[in-house]
Amino acid sequence: MRLATLATKALGAALWRVEADAAPSFLARHGFNGEAPDHAQGGAEDVRAALADRQRALITRRQEGRGGSVATIPLGEPPVAALQLYFEAEPDEGELALLMPFAARAALALRRSHQVGLIATALRRSQTVIGVVSQAIAQLSLTHTLETAVERIAELTASGHVAVYLREGRRLTAAASRGLEGPHADLAERLLELALGPFRGRGFLFIEDMRSDARLQGLEEGWEANGIRRALVVPLIVHDEVIGALAVYKTRARPYREGEESLLIALSSQLAVAVENARLHERAKELGEVLETTLDSERRAARQLRGLYEISASFSESLSLDATLDAVAKTMVQLFGLDAAVIRMPGARGEVLEMKAIYVRDQGLRETATRLLAVPQPMDAPLARRLLRSGRPVLLRPGVATGQDAHRLLEPFLLRGGTAAVLPLATPGEILGTLTLLSLDPARPLTRETVDVAMTVAAQAALAIDNARLYQQQKDFSETMQRSLLPSALPDVGRVEVGHVYQSAARVDVGGDVYDFLRLDDGRLAVVLGDVTGKGIQAAADMAMAKFSFRALARTHPEPADFLASANEVVVDEIETGKFITMLYVLLDADAGTVASASAGHPAARVVTAEGEVGELGGHGLALGIDSDQEYSVAQTALAPGTTVVLYTDGVLEARRDGELYGEERLDDLLRRRAGLPPQELAEAILADCKSFAGGELSDDCAVVCLRLAP
Repeated sequence: MRLATLATKALGAALWRVEADAAPSFLARHGFNGEAPDHAQGGAEDVRAALADRQRALITRRQEGRGGSVATIPLGEPPVAALQLYFEAEPDEGELALLMPFAARAALALRRSHQVGLIATALRRSQTVIGVVSQAIAQLSLTHTLETAVERIAELTASGHVAVYLREGRRLTAAASRGLEGPHADLAERLLELALGPFRGRGFLFIEDMRSDARLQGLEEGWEANGIRRALVVPLIVHDEVIGALAVYKTRARPYREGEESLLIALSSQLAVAVENARLHERAKELGEVLETTLDSERRAARQLRGLYEISASFSESLSLDATLDAVAKTMVQLFGLDAAVIRMPGARGEVLEMKAIYVRDQGLRETATRLLAVPQPMDAPLARRLLRSGRPVLLRPGVATGQDAHRLLEPFLLRGGTAAVLPLATPGEILGTLTLLSLDPARPLTRETVDVAMTVAAQAALAIDNARLYQQQKDFSETMQRSLLPSALPDVGRVEVGHVYQSAARVDVGGDVYDFLRLDDGRLAVVLGDVTGKGIQAAADMAMAKFSFRALARTHPEPADFLASANEVVVDEIETGKFITMLYVLLDADAGTVASASAGHPAARVVTAEGEVGELGGHGLALGIDSDQEYSVAQTALAPGTTVVLYTDGVLEARRDGELYGEERLDDLLRRRAGLPPQELAEAILADCKSFAGGELSDDCAVVCLRLAP
């Protein structure tokens, strides 16, 4: 508006937003010397008229009672906004026509600003998903999890009416809410029922206006008491079981806009898992209290149960599902003096219980026992149906297992005096699988009392197994987030061969290294590799910002120094105070046989010839995000066929063994010895060597990218 008024000598200007499904809306004004007109009077009508007249770029009219003129200029095609200029006299239309290129550029700038806003919104939504889940895992508090989710969703959806509902028995109750009162849980019950109806495949329910929806008759008190009209509801589902619903209400009726549900759907599955995790934790605490009481009251089994409690507590500290299953099977054999124990869990299709872990005390019998106990158990076998339905253990005796039941193979041992039992591995809300115990010695039979004690262990073991399973889900979620921020495919740049590897030092959190490739329009390959301070939620957000900045800036600022200077201005404005990003930017021209590099506080790239000579590709400058208005030096060199450019993060150099760093000397020595390897094999060799030096455990994330100019 300021530029337009200066160029046309107008008294002032007003800007209007133009949307396809809404009336023009006033945004801002400039000029007028403090005596601006009331833009609501006639301004919107002028904008509509200008948009309707597709043959004229400029619409001019006389102002009533003011003796002046207003020119309305649509910005863009289709228009994204409209610019109104106010004049003392009627302007020259020829002069106004000169504003058309300006109008096109202004429209482009507005569109890009809008796209940046969408990216920022998507990033904040991703931060919300990760933030809620991570806080839930850290706190292991159901109340804290729900309150955090409601507050963050209310902020991002700009809604004062948000609620999370959970099933308690057959009823739906408001577990956490904001801005709602009265019987809104009854309304939510009906909305969830509709969401699970014929349109369940969509994953959400949208009600444009509850007052005019006949399906909600009789529930008027639920929305009238809170002044709400519109509803967006997403079911919370864990293991195909509906545990509740997430709802966002608005006070104005409005049609559905595509994508409104994306945040809630992205959050719902993780929130449901977090809720179940918190519930399991609280139930585990309750079971621990029950077990303590049992230990005090049953003196006969005090020593055995005390050891049992310590072992079951160690289960909850295990982070691997396979390791937890193996530990449960082994502990059962050792604790009760058994010969074998096997754990079965549902297979992928849910038709059989498959062996997941087995432990045999006598290694000489392991092969035979495994053949007998590893047979899948059909879910529809009478014994399996009985156990899964009742949730109670079954003490096997001759003749109990019949038909297709896998336990019929134990019949010869039972006839010779052996004993066996099948126990459910169950949490309070779900049966995870079965645990079969076998004693071949008639002198050490499995008694009903032993089975009852074993059930106590099995209950604790089930919690440990479920905890490990939830950890695996969180780990998979973090790995999926990490993969989404790294390149999904290698660039196709003719003679350039590319290899890359990445390994995070974090066990669950998202790491902080990022790299990406982009083939420019002129055929050159732009490569960026950076290291974000920290790990976890904030690191993921900063990684996403770095990746989006690279993608957005590399095309318009392809040269290394210009790119890093532009990227620094973006990072300075966006990154949290006290944090920064080191970055190396490389531009490879295969046709010209050259490579250029600039560094923002990042280790310099290595250039390795086909003969094994190693050099450094310099370029220096301050890390991104520390201070604005930075300049970066560029290093450039010719690239002979067969030469490899190696980029890496400082996690490679800083791998430690007994306080000693891996360092540049070891890296250069490896590059000289392995210069002939293809790029992918060379990248893997670098990572393997620094991991081996550090004893297999990395103290920092490691990323390596190798670029070779093929002969």
